[in-house]
Amino acid sequence: MQFEVWAPQADRVTLHCGDTTHALQRDPARVGWWTGEADARDGTRYGFAVDDGPVLPDPRSRRQPDGPDGLSAVVDQERYGWRVEWAGRALPGAVLYELHVGTYTREGTLDAAAERLGHLAELGVTHVELMPLCPFPGRHGWGYEGVSLWAVHEPYGGPEALKRFVDRAHELGLGVVLDVVHNHLGPSGNHLPAFGPYFTDTHQTPWGSAVNLDAPGSDDVRAYLIGSALAWLRDYRLDGLRLDAVHALVDTRACHFLEELSTAVDELAADLGRPLFLIAESDLNDPRLITPRKEGGLGLHAQWDDDFHHCVHTALTGESQGYYEDFARAPLAALAKTLTSGYFHDGTYSTFRGRHHGRPLDRTRVSAHRLLGYTQTHDQVGNRAQGDRLSASLSPGLLACAAALTLTGPFTPMLFMGEEWAAGTPWQFFTDHTDPELAEAVRRGRRREFAAHGWAEEDIPDPQDPATRDRSCLDWSEPDPGHGDGLHARVLAWYRDLIALRHRHADLSDPDLAAVKVAYDEAGHWLALRRGDVRVALNLGKEPAVIPLGIRHVRVLAAWEPVEAPGTDGLLSLPGESCVVLTQA
Repeated sequence: MQFEVWAPQADRVTLHCGDTTHALQRDPARVGWWTGEADARDGTRYGFAVDDGPVLPDPRSRRQPDGPDGLSAVVDQERYGWRVEWAGRALPGAVLYELHVGTYTREGTLDAAAERLGHLAELGVTHVELMPLCPFPGRHGWGYEGVSLWAVHEPYGGPEALKRFVDRAHELGLGVVLDVVHNHLGPSGNHLPAFGPYFTDTHQTPWGSAVNLDAPGSDDVRAYLIGSALAWLRDYRLDGLRLDAVHALVDTRACHFLEELSTAVDELAADLGRPLFLIAESDLNDPRLITPRKEGGLGLHAQWDDDFHHCVHTALTGESQGYYEDFARAPLAALAKTLTSGYFHDGTYSTFRGRHHGRPLDRTRVSAHRLLGYTQTHDQVGNRAQGDRLSASLSPGLLACAAALTLTGPFTPMLFMGEEWAAGTPWQFFTDHTDPELAEAVRRGRRREFAAHGWAEEDIPDPQDPATRDRSCLDWSEPDPGHGDGLHARVLAWYRDLIALRHRHADLSDPDLAAVKVAYDEAGHWLALRRGDVRVALNLGKEPAVIPLGIRHVRVLAAWEPVEAPGTDGLLSLPGESCVVLTQA
């Protein structure tokens, strides 16, 4: 079997494979690369020693059976027998569902999560978006401090378990998207600096030195990241990738890394004959990310739209601290602008940032499906002091309004696991660092961060306490109709109805932002949304509201509380904290 590793500054590289060692030779065709052969098969442990240093895992390891610091293991990607011939599922018309493997079930494995995929198929979502799967120290964590960007966290089940999960999802008609982190690695378990200039001090990020995308040696670092992305899509038959915090990818080269990545993914899609897509997380409000390359953009296929979240959150909760400040002054006006323009901050002044922010989105050229709309995510829930969901503070009627805005709005909807039944469990920040100093630093940093906002230290969950993770696991008894007062089951039925309406009525998946019409009354706390022949009316106030729809002959498609169709005057009487979806009769 052929082994290879990039170590451009090394004088010697030794392969330790099984019980044997082999001195690797410089590759005459590739600067900085070392190659050699050794007897190996699926499961054989191996590692590399640079200049007689310690034996370290392969930077391109496909499996880390003993965690990030252990030896790598050979993976035969042809060994798994796929059950499904998958033609792919494109992003237009999609409904995504963000899922964390370690808390989706109490078992916290890919196989256990696969057993619950039938719930998602019945719900009507089209794609499962998995939070990061790369190996990280310990057993439980969010996954954003992963290393070994080509491998699957062993406590989740390793590479074979991911293939079984994807196969099961595809059997049910569900696409699978994976969250990948290219902007930083580790720090614990990160051995890349021993091999080469994977990082650079030219730029700094919140996590330390930046990934080397533009300094000497960056050609091979970019190839490392792109090769990892393509391997997930090819070897595991994934349908797309979510790119974490792309605003932290500092790149001064003429061809930006993201443009190079999107080109490579589009070429792989053509080779495989199935659609593949990239979704960016970015706080830049820059439409160039999702503008086609031929039009001067970076060619990504979609991006998260935090402005939509912030508008809805302030309108529902009244919160105004931090980044909600810009949206809280007139939340319905902000929401109306975002629903029709894509962003709220489109080159406008941001009080929170103290400067102008964003760039206008050309509605005639950018389809609405390229923006993801959501009211809850792992970030927005988990980065609250106690990881409280909207269900912890909002009435059932306002939760129904949040669902209606997400699932009938113009953007590609995304749900966060458990949201669909108003889960009563929190989703808190938890770690399992094996380095005691790092564990204590994370614990102190978390408490210090929220103490600055008035929280008492004893009220901040300890990320290292196993109970913090346990509290964050979904309670699958909640959505059962016999559970408690039946509220969870009622909310679940509401989500199912709205998703079914979105799939059934083409107007609700129309990608034309310019066709979206919004009316609202800030003082009256109501908003009405027009999507072709479909009308969505929401009353966020406690008192009944009279909402002018402008049409008289309508049919109710779905209503949180019973309503009567508008009379001849076209006025709709809507109960407090309620919503309704109607269509022209």
